[in-house]
Parts: sequence; structure tokens; C-alpha cells
Amino acid sequence: MKTGIVLEGGGKRGIYAAGVLDVLLEHNIVADGLIGTSAGAVNGCSYVSRQYQRNIRYNIRFAKEKKYMSIYSLITTGNVVGTKFAYDLLPNVLEKFDYDSFEKSPIDFYATCSNLETGKAEYILCTTLRGKYMDYLRASASLPYVSQIVEVDGKKLLDGGVCDSIPLKAFQNMGYTKNLVVLTRPKGYMKKPENNLMAEVFYGKYPKFVSAMKNRFAVYNRTVRYVEQQEKEGNIFLLRPSKSIKVGRMEKDAEKIKALYQLGKDDANRHLQEIALFLHRKEN
Repeated sequence: MKTGIVLEGGGKRGIYAAGVLDVLLEHNIVADGLIGTSAGAVNGCSYVSRQYQRNIRYNIRFAKEKKYMSIYSLITTGNVVGTKFAYDLLPNVLEKFDYDSFEKSPIDFYATCSNLETGKAEYILCTTLRGKYMDYLRASASLPYVSQIVEVDGKKLLDGGVCDSIPLKAFQNMGYTKNLVVLTRPKGYMKKPENNLMAEVFYGKYPKFVSAMKNRFAVYNRTVRYVEQQEKEGNIFLLRPSKSIKVGRMEKDAEKIKALYQLGKDDANRHLQEIALFLHRKEN
């Protein structure tokens, strides 16, 4: 039996999962693997490298930094999340990422990306975040329309959330049979059809990706129903915000970010013993 942690994305809403993960670090609760989509992958890597509170520190410190996540960055670099700032200066200088600890970790780390040519999700095992693997992490969190296509190993990639926002089934298929699933939307949330009138204009060369964009809401809602069914059957432990705190995808208000992070900690602490038992129990 392999245990896993599955993290949804959602931009700054992902700070909820960061709170959950920090509680796990506080109590040395580990799983065999972690898979994240978009912000889930970005926050999840600090858990694998065992860097307590790293995610909340830099999200507060750079909440209003225009080179990090802003329209200014989009206009000046072509990416709403500045590549140089977020994936070079931040992990290598400003809020250093512990690459050595990540590489020594017993936790397998997967980043979920969307392949434009196939219109399907890819789940990239990252044994390091040096070199091209940082590009895989960046691709996982590169939102359509406001990010340049990321090319790695001959693949054209963007935000994993287009094809698989909650990669639970993929992880189960890899053999992770007991999973802690952390969503960033409260109970009852379902996606509505999105306006993708510009999809063909931006991505007309990739019809399968355009199709995935148009069907995203239906796939997401079907996945949420699957997650809830898996919870009922006892195959997963599900955590999601116990109350609604409105935090935008590019939230600048540090107090809102702190509040959602604290909610993640509070929800995890409330269920701490259950989580620990679930991830550590053995099958009969």
C-alpha cells in the first residue's frame, strides 16, 4: 500500500493547502508520494523539502511585488507570473528552496501539466527541481491566455488544471491507494461553463487542448463527485475549506492570504489524529 497527498490548484487559494501541509510538517506526518496541480505543485514542493512556513512567508512578503504576479508582469514579460522572479530569484536568492533536501526526500513528487498537442494531462515525476524540472513546475502553474507556452523535452505545456485539476484518479492508478486530498474550494462548489470564445484564437493550432478548455467545467465537476464518492467509500481523507474566505487567484491582500492559510492549519489540526491514522494505517 502506498499513501499519497493530492493537491488542487487555484492560484493564491492554494495557500489553504500550504497551511495543511505545515501542520503535517509540524507533526512529522509523511506520505509516500505527493501530486499537485498548478499552485498545488508549487506549494507541495516545500513540503517535500521540509521547509516549514516557506510558502506563507514568500506569499506575504511578495504579495504586492509587481514582478511576481501582476498585470505589469504580463505586459512586460508575457507571463502574469514573472518567470525570472518566481522561478529563479525567489527560489535561488530571496526565499531559498532547499534543493538538496528535496532530492533526499523519500516522498515522490509529481507535477501535473497539460499537453497542448494531446489535450491530456501529464504527471511528471520530479526527482529534483533543478534545470528542466523547474520548467515542469512552471508549466504546471502557467495559466492559459496569460502565460507563454512552456516547452520541455519537446512537449508544449501549460496549466495542469485545464486537463486535471484534482489528479486523484491518476495517483490511484499509480498505486497510491490511500490519499489525503486537499481541495481549495469549500463544499458545494461546482464550476460553471466558462467563456472560451478566444480559445481558438490563442490555441487554434492545438484543437485537442481547445476541446479540453471548453470541457474543463464538466470534467472538474465530475472529478469532484468522484472525490466525494471516494470519501464515502473510505478510500481517501478529504480536506477543503470549512468556511468561505474570498481570496482571488492573484490576491494582493496579505490579511486575506493569512486568514486562508490559518484556516488550512485550523482544519488540519481539527482532524489531525484522523489524518495521521489514515495515512499510517496498514491494510488487513
